[in-house]
Amino acid sequence: MSALNLPQLIEELEQNFPDLPLKYNVSWSDMTWLGVGGEIAIVAEPSDDITLSEILQFCHRKKVAVFVIGGGTNIVGMDKVFDGIVIKLAQNDFIRIKARTHHLTVGAGVRLSDLVVGAARRGFGGIAPLGPIPGTVGGALRMNAGAHGVVIGDYVVDICGYDMTGDAIAINGKEIAWDYRSTDIPDEIIITGVILKLPLAYKNSELEKINEEKKQRRASDPSGRSAGCVFKNVSSTDQAGRLIDEAGLKRFSCGSAWVSKKHANFIINRKHASEKDVIDLMCKMRSTVAERTGFYLRPEVIFADPAALADIQADSHIPKVAVLKGGDSSEREVSLKSGAAIANALRNAGYIVDEIDIQTCKLTDSILNADVVFLALHGSWGENGDIQKLLEDADKKFVGCGSTASRLVLDKISSKKLMDKENIPTPKWCVISESDSNLADFMDFPLLIKAPREGSTVGIFVVNSQDEYDKVLPEAFKYDSELLLEQFIKGRELTVAIVNDEAMSAVEIVTPTGFYDYDAKYIHNNGETKYLCPPDSVSIETQKQAAEMAMKFYHAANCRDLLRVDFMIDGDGKAYMIEANNIPGFTTNSLVPKAFKQSKGSMEMLCTNLVQAALKH
Repeated sequence: MSALNLPQLIEELEQNFPDLPLKYNVSWSDMTWLGVGGEIAIVAEPSDDITLSEILQFCHRKKVAVFVIGGGTNIVGMDKVFDGIVIKLAQNDFIRIKARTHHLTVGAGVRLSDLVVGAARRGFGGIAPLGPIPGTVGGALRMNAGAHGVVIGDYVVDICGYDMTGDAIAINGKEIAWDYRSTDIPDEIIITGVILKLPLAYKNSELEKINEEKKQRRASDPSGRSAGCVFKNVSSTDQAGRLIDEAGLKRFSCGSAWVSKKHANFIINRKHASEKDVIDLMCKMRSTVAERTGFYLRPEVIFADPAALADIQADSHIPKVAVLKGGDSSEREVSLKSGAAIANALRNAGYIVDEIDIQTCKLTDSILNADVVFLALHGSWGENGDIQKLLEDADKKFVGCGSTASRLVLDKISSKKLMDKENIPTPKWCVISESDSNLADFMDFPLLIKAPREGSTVGIFVVNSQDEYDKVLPEAFKYDSELLLEQFIKGRELTVAIVNDEAMSAVEIVTPTGFYDYDAKYIHNNGETKYLCPPDSVSIETQKQAAEMAMKFYHAANCRDLLRVDFMIDGDGKAYMIEANNIPGFTTNSLVPKAFKQSKGSMEMLCTNLVQAALKH
């Protein structure tokens, strides 16, 4: 309904809801902590959920815009008149806490600080770090508010509310995806209350914890009118405030909105800042950080006008990344996990991500429309150069080695030949075929039989005698008609990751069985594998030698962007290169993210650096 129909709207509201408290021409300054924006035509404060439902039904029929507000702590108002209805949940059950034996029922309008203190006084605890966070419970649930490792989503049993048509909604807490500063609760759901199950606690000790948390918060947060943190952190180590500070933007201003000199992720309304001032300043903060780091900061504040968020996102060209995962090889399940981890990291870094489960070697429109393709395909055509060749022919930028290098690296036999050519120490090896499977004279047991074009230790067998060798061969030849035999070296396992032409810290792998097989990597039926980064029992000199060998192979094979090189360290401390992986895993237990974390930083930084490098190809 346009502004021209406001008198009619007001008349109908007063007729249909004679007991509903209504306010007219209310300033956003009176409704929000930041205090920017013009006027709100109508503010309604329903006394209960039945009235709320009836208002929503009315607005849905009349096609009247609705914006729901709680404490207004993280909201940026709008300069033009909001000529719909702002609904404020600030009465009766919306602001009450009801204690039961094992849980609390809490209204969405309850201030988070009041919840934490009220819970403590009723003998519940566990959420003291949430106490200093401004805002109401409804907003905290929507954003999955958290601090110091505690997030509200961990304690949710059920959420109740309404959709925009006025129909009641109930959501079980286990059905909600609780992510960092976000959930998958649809935007059109209005939260009215929540049931929380909190651990029991001693009142006095819990109140002491709450007071200490508030004291620490007062010391770190700036004074003045603000909406709290403006942008979400990229990761626990890539904090928005630090990134903005390092970009030199403290005290930077647009109009009367300025970046706090105390905490760079706060925008302070110095006098009479406008919505435009805030948008312009956020665009400057975001674009400067993006130019410096490749991170596109995601707003944490809520805009009354959705167009404002669109303006900020449109201010910088955000690369669209197609993450290819899955494939049809024996490593499909690992690839799906790697792709999901990469996609999540890039979304945290602000990129537009298209997560694609690709099962045939061909380029779709989604892939061709991306700015960068990030390959998380292990084995088969995903790693052997086939998909890379298609991307090269289509002139698409992609993360990782080109087709020729990919083909060489995946093939363990070709890799061995290159190691020998470059005088890189590697265990004795030979090739057998189905027509000639006799051991070479220089080979002896124990040894490894390897399918030459598989990864993730698929198609690898350890044999200790001629009998074992003869028994295993039929199974091994199911993977390939040609097999690599490699002398088994008993010792420590080491891996070196190379990211954008730089060797990362080495990772020592300690397995329960002494062999880094598929179970040790992913399943752990035989016990957990330990990853030591930096290594615990491999000398600095040996680590340096391994890094030099890895770099030598990387350059000799004409690799780029990313490579993982595996070594065995014998009892004398000598390093032997085993093989390389041009599309290494990116799962929780994967080695490249672990090495990068030790050397450089977060998974988000790793994926961002690789995308930025690919954009420059």
